Amino acid sequence: MERVRAIAAQILCKLARSDLEARLLVDFPALFAVTRGPRFVTARHTLRARWQVGAAGTPQRVLLFAMLEGRFHDCAPEENATLIRYDIVESLRRVYDAGGDEAVRALAWRLIEAEDDAPCRRKYVSRWKGT
Repeated sequence: MERVRAIAAQILCKLARSDLEARLLVDFPALFAVTRGPRFVTARHTLRARWQVGAAGTPQRVLLFAMLEGRFHDCAPEENATLIRYDIVESLRRVYDAGGDEAVRALAWRLIEAEDDAPCRRKYVSRWKGT
């Protein structure tokens, strides 16, 4: 069942660019809830596909940024917080590469600077080298 949820969420993320009526905005909270699933692999696959929603348009990007920023900060007590945060930073990089929006870059650097652990911060920065 979890595998089906992950695949469905990834497909919805891929369809975001063709959603001219922005219907995904209504279902985005349910789609984002999959990133907190009981199985980490399902949550991670869904989180890694989320950047495609941010590349779909400005309203989607604003909603995505708010949710990713919240997830970045509230995942600290979780077992795989470093991987979750890396996936968030990577998703922001992919949105940036798709559109070149400086707001994406600013958000990513703000999140990277919020990381207290120096080795983790270096890992996140490595994804943003060259910008």
